[in-house]
Amino acid sequence: MTEPRKLYPAYDAYKTGYLDTGDGHQIYWELCGNPEGKPAIFIHGGPGGGIANYHRQLFDPEHYHVMLFDQRGCGRSKPHASLENNTTWHLIDDIERLRKLMRVDKWLVFGGSWGSTLSLAYAQKHPSSVSELVLRGIFLLRPQELQWYYQGGAARFFPEKWGRTLSLLSEEERTDMIKAYNKRLTSNDPAVQLEAARLWSIWEGETVTLLPSVHADSFAEEQFALAFARIENHYFINNGFMDETQQLLDHIDVIRHIPAVIIHGRYDMACQLQNAWDLAKSWPEAEFYIVEGAGHSFDEPGILHQLIDATDKFIGK
Repeated sequence: MTEPRKLYPAYDAYKTGYLDTGDGHQIYWELCGNPEGKPAIFIHGGPGGGIANYHRQLFDPEHYHVMLFDQRGCGRSKPHASLENNTTWHLIDDIERLRKLMRVDKWLVFGGSWGSTLSLAYAQKHPSSVSELVLRGIFLLRPQELQWYYQGGAARFFPEKWGRTLSLLSEEERTDMIKAYNKRLTSNDPAVQLEAARLWSIWEGETVTLLPSVHADSFAEEQFALAFARIENHYFINNGFMDETQQLLDHIDVIRHIPAVIIHGRYDMACQLQNAWDLAKSWPEAEFYIVEGAGHSFDEPGILHQLIDATDKFIGK
């Protein structure tokens, strides 16, 4: 059997900075790897998740030149947890600004979970800027996907965790969990915001891996939870600021020519395999890998193996 691929050894960014968006945000960015290497951008999940040092390790530092950034309101970007001027289309404009800052014509776009949503939306708006796509844990932001994760589908596998998530809400409010949490996450009372943010965030932290993970506790950390929950809920209550419910599938023809790899865990409870299946059926030119014995997280062994294989495969292309 093939030895499972692992992350590349840790390495540091060689340059960091902030991009002033001109509308109230400062976007933290960093460059790592070989300045003469293949250009790539890593697009994190959430919305509101932020980057981590280990995300660099998905790319061979000898052959890739990688841009990583914290999306508006999260990670080291400022102001923290801000919802103002924070939409999918603002983020797409930020990505294009970062490409120009990096002074590259095209780059490989790598995104997982919400990062796959944003990667597809970016590629469809700027197809000439994308050389390849590596997509994991597909999330197409359709109403049925939000219904599954926030209104009872995934809850059937985690009833005790879902019960805790609903514990803040009245019986009436439970008919629309996203709306009820939005009221609390945008409250003028910081304590109300934080209580709701932690419960929202923990729900995701405890359901994104096939088996329980020690890293789930980090989702309850105050700074992370506030940005993650507020921004994620803000996007979801606004349907991702998409014009159409099937927008990403309906515009596949715009990016059909771009080499792409789609990777999804069989037992992904946050984003059902059906999402990736629907994308692959609409886009048969893309390579599609279903990873058995895996959930949603990028670092589950089978998923990580496919991701490293994909980034390696595109070296020199």
